[in-house]
Amino acid sequence: MKFIDLIKVKYLVAVVLMCTAGSSFSGSEAFKPGTQIKEFGKIASVDTTVAIPKNTKFKIVFDVATTGDAGTVNRKFDSLARFINMHVANGVNPENIDLALVVHGKATLDVQNAAAAQAKQLGENKNIPLLQSLLDNNVKIYLCGQSAAFYDVKTADLYPGVDMALSAMTANALLQQQGYTLNP
Repeated sequence: MKFIDLIKVKYLVAVVLMCTAGSSFSGSEAFKPGTQIKEFGKIASVDTTVAIPKNTKFKIVFDVATTGDAGTVNRKFDSLARFINMHVANGVNPENIDLALVVHGKATLDVQNAAAAQAKQLGENKNIPLLQSLLDNNVKIYLCGQSAAFYDVKTADLYPGVDMALSAMTANALLQQQGYTLNP
C-alpha cells in the first residue's frame, strides 16, 4: 500500500471515529420501555422540532396482515403499544388515544387464544400478553372473517376481546366512517 493511500485510510478511520464517538445510545440501545405499556412498545427519546398540540386526539386504525416470526410477538402489533407509549411520554393524555387494530391474512393466527393455538400445533401464542395490554389500553381489535374462514379460525378460537368482522375491508370502512385515519 502506498504511503498516500495509508494516510487516506487513517483519515477515513479518524472521521468515522469522530462521527460515532458521541452516539453511545444509537440503534436498539436507544429504545427503552414506555410508562403506559411497560412490557411492550419500547420507545426512543427524540428531540423533536414538530410539537404535538395540547389536547391532541388520535383516532387511528392499524391494518396488519403479516404474522410475526414463530415464537415471537408480532412486531406490527407491538407498533400500537409503541404509538401509545411515544405519545403518552410526550404529553398526550391516554384518554385521547383511540386505536383500532384490524387483523387479516396470516396475522389471523396471532389473535387466537392459547387453546386454539395449541390445538393447531402452533405452539404458545406469544402475542397474548401484548393483546391483553392493548385491550387494557382501550384498543379495539377486529379480525377479518374472510381470513378466519380461510385459516379455519372460529369465533370461539379468538383471544377474549378480539371481535370478528365480516372482513378487514368492512372493518376498515366502518372505522373510517367513525373518523379513524389509517396508519400506513
